[in-house]
Amino acid sequence: MSLIEVRNVTKIFGADPKAMLTKVKAGMGKDELLAETGHTLGLHDVSLSIEKGEIFVIMGLSGSGKSTLIRHFNRLIDPTDGAIVIDGTDIMTLPTRDLEQFRRQKLSMVFQRFGLLPHRTVLDNVAYGLELRGIARAQRHETAMEWIDAVGLSGYENQYPSQLSGGMQQRVGLARALASNAEILLMDEAFSALDPLIRSQMQDQLIELQARLHKTIVFITHDLDEALRIGDRIAILKDGVLCQVGTPPEILLQPADDYVRAFVRDVNRARALSVDVVMQPPALRLTTENLDHALEEMRRVGESYGYVVERDRYRGVVTQEAIEDAIKAPGNDSLYDIAVETPHFGPETVIEHVLPATLESDWPVPVVGPDGSLAGVVSRSDMGQILGRDEEEAEPDDDAGDGKDEPARRQVGRDVAGAA
Repeated sequence: MSLIEVRNVTKIFGADPKAMLTKVKAGMGKDELLAETGHTLGLHDVSLSIEKGEIFVIMGLSGSGKSTLIRHFNRLIDPTDGAIVIDGTDIMTLPTRDLEQFRRQKLSMVFQRFGLLPHRTVLDNVAYGLELRGIARAQRHETAMEWIDAVGLSGYENQYPSQLSGGMQQRVGLARALASNAEILLMDEAFSALDPLIRSQMQDQLIELQARLHKTIVFITHDLDEALRIGDRIAILKDGVLCQVGTPPEILLQPADDYVRAFVRDVNRARALSVDVVMQPPALRLTTENLDHALEEMRRVGESYGYVVERDRYRGVVTQEAIEDAIKAPGNDSLYDIAVETPHFGPETVIEHVLPATLESDWPVPVVGPDGSLAGVVSRSDMGQILGRDEEEAEPDDDAGDGKDEPARRQVGRDVAGAA
């Protein structure tokens, strides 16, 4: 369900933006508008929907309009044309008092430069929004302490911002935003001022918190790696124009235009994509424990190995040779007893972590879901194709043990080296 709807929003900065609207709608671009009229085109006919409970990343380079767009959501900026609808409310229709109430209840914001009050302690900074709502001191401090603990700052509640590192200050800002219990969290370049290691830690914490809270988060960044890491969906802006909206795999593998294609060209796909993007159904899934039936099925399909599943749970891999030997040997009457448990991975595992196993395995590597079910398999040739290599280098993995996909093995090996 869409929580935020951006409908044909255009924003023009200058002395008479309304008068410039006709020129923009007639096709005048950003550079031409500035040169001829002195007006700046911030956004041009942007439409998008943000779903409830997702992390929606808006990204682009400096001047792309990303910060301009997010400031429309709380009406720090009003559009020259178009509408912003949040949870069914056209916020352009709200009078000042109703808008203030709407902001307090619906929206919280985390700023790039922390935005903390220097004369207040960590506890009072986190509780500040609750204080503005008139919540009693004891209750707001109790709530604030819960969020201070959630962001890992227990013991620092009586410190002042100047006594904290940049990463810790940003954790205070995040705790303050979460303490308000607003449904929508707006984060404008929230981590860009932090050192790379601290930035990575903050990304991890945001992902961890979101797994518990399921907030609707609108996150602004100029960093594609950050967008790919945290975003459920990503919108890419260029000169105020929306180029593409999609999931990280869609952005990487199906760029909408040359600009997006150039943007994603140097991304290390092995680190950015997870196994569920590349996995395929197994060629043979064996669901019987009867050796004779399993061998018959294997011969019928023409496969020399299969994946053994018992009551929807993955048990291992078995070869035709192993089944034949077991049938000849006395006392072996169950396929489950001879299935070999092999390395396997979850669907959310990044490709980089799976690459070595695919190179070492004689068959596609199993992908096992949280419930233990066999979700799919991933082969060397699948890896070669998804990492953007020529199709002739990634031969179909008809028989993973016969050397047919050796070109893909060599290419994926080079990708492993590049990812290391």
